This record gives sequence, structure tokens and C-alpha cells, in this order.
Amino acid sequence: MHMVLRPTGWEMAVSVYVLPLAVAVATVIFIVWRQHRKDVGKLTREIEEARSLAQERERERDLAQEELFRRLYEERELNKDKVQFRAQLAEYEKYAALAQLALGAAHEINNPLLGILSHLELEMKDATDPEQRKEVEQCIAGAKRISSTLRGLVNYARPGPLLLSKISLYRLVADTIAFIEHQPMLRGKLLQNEVPADLPHIRADANQLSQVLMNLLLNAAEATPEGGTISLSATKLTYVDMIEVRVNDTGCGIPPDILAHVFEPFFTTKRGRGTGLGLSICQAYVRSHNGEIRADSVVNHGTTVTLTLPIRQEEANDSQKEESEIVV
Repeated sequence: MHMVLRPTGWEMAVSVYVLPLAVAVATVIFIVWRQHRKDVGKLTREIEEARSLAQERERERDLAQEELFRRLYEERELNKDKVQFRAQLAEYEKYAALAQLALGAAHEINNPLLGILSHLELEMKDATDPEQRKEVEQCIAGAKRISSTLRGLVNYARPGPLLLSKISLYRLVADTIAFIEHQPMLRGKLLQNEVPADLPHIRADANQLSQVLMNLLLNAAEATPEGGTISLSATKLTYVDMIEVRVNDTGCGIPPDILAHVFEPFFTTKRGRGTGLGLSICQAYVRSHNGEIRADSVVNHGTTVTLTLPIRQEEANDSQKEESEIVV
């Protein structure tokens, strides 16, 4: 006989009450966990969206700041250009008025001066006393100095018309150096031509340009001690049809308070020796070529004068064009 085992009361209670309760609890936990997971996923997405939005706002803010800075910079540069333009315009107006005054003064002074010089030369021929001859010579020297100043005034106020030709800067510099290298003030000083021979030719007035270079070289020689170096160099500027010519010396340099005035007419530090028109005439000649001239200097280290000249010149009409020639 087989014995049939009947569940006890405790087992019956477990099967009837506990198991369904456990299943129910597990189901509730699963539902809660699933809902929690959904909530976490939703919250994560919201956080990512908020982060993306914040990053986008930050990018927009950075772009806005960059645009603001760019506009402020452009406005500052525009104001700076405006101030420079007004200062340059005022300078041109001042020089134009001075030029008219200079031309009038030169005309009024030159005519009687020629008569004075002629009379002094006659006095010199008739003078026999050494003391008298010395006084007449001093008067003639003073009159010639006045005449030289007047010529400088006229050259500054009304530069002659440009006689344009095709120029090799290398050859022009070499010829200018050869012309002045035996001057006493250049003795014991090294004069170097560092202009490349293959530099593009420029269209300019060879005589005016030679005078500019000669004036700058003589100024450099006066400022450079024995054993110093004076060099001329030139380069073709990138992206523009311009040539930059530099006259550099290892001299005493120019103090900043004087450097700001070196191109002003009659400004000179050579008391009793200079008219103060040399650099002014250089500036007038360079500007007549549609160029610019500037000076940079460091005291006790030297000075560099830079000319910026166009390779080609605009001419008024075809009838004024002459045959191009190379300076060789």
C-alpha cells in the first residue's frame, strides 16, 4: 500500500498565502524598478538637452562677444585713422600755406640779393686792404648762404616737374655712393650698398631721387662716428607694387622729442651750419613720387630712414610720356 502524504497546515499556508504575496511583491518591485528606470532615462535626456542648450547659449554668447570685440576694434581703428587723417590734413594745409609764403619771400628777397652780391664782388675786386677783403668775403659768404636758403625754400615749396625714366636702384645707389664716398666726413666710415642688383626697376626722377639719397647719406655721415657703418638696402614689398629703401647708420641716434620734428621746415640741430630744409625737401621730393618717408631712431644705436616708393608712376596724359631708359 502506498501512503499518500498530505501537506501540513504550515505548508498549506505557505502555498496559499506566502507564494502569491511574494509574487505580488516581486511584481510591484519590478513595476517600480521599471518606472524608476523610465524616470531616470527621462531625467538623463532632460539633463542632456539642458546641457546642449547651455552649450549652445554659451557658443552664442561667445560669438556675440567676438562680434562686439571685432566691432569695437574696427571702430577704434577707424577713429585712429580719422585722427591720423585729420592730423595729416592739418599738416598739408600748414605746409601749403608755408610754401606760398616761402615762394613770395624768395621772390622778394632774391632780386635785391643778386644786386648786393654783384656789388660785393665788385668791392672784392677793388679791395686791397687784407682786413677789408676779409670783411667783404664774410659778406659774400653770408649773401650766398641766404641765396642757398632761398633755393632750398623754392625747391621745398615748388619741386620741379618729374622727369620720369626707368631706374635701376642698385645702379643709382652705386653712382650716388661713388660720388660722395671721398667726402672728408665719410673718412674712416664704412659705406655699404646692400641693394639687390635684381630689384625691379622703378619709374622715377633720377635727379630728385639721387638728391634725396645724397642728403640722407650726408646726414648719416655727420651722425656716425669714425669706424661706424652706413648702409643702403632695398626690398620689394609683398602684395603691392612698392619698393622700400632704407638708409641705416650706427650713429648717435635722435632723441624722441627731436625725431618728431625732423621733417619740419627750418628745424635743425646744426646751429649755424644747416638751414633745416634738407629733410623737408627730401619729403617733398618723395611725396611728389606718391611715396612716403619716415625716420626711426634709437639713441646711441643709430637711425634708419625708410623711403616707400611705387614701382610705377601715374602720368597725366600720353603726350607727357617720354621714352623709358635704364640707368646703367
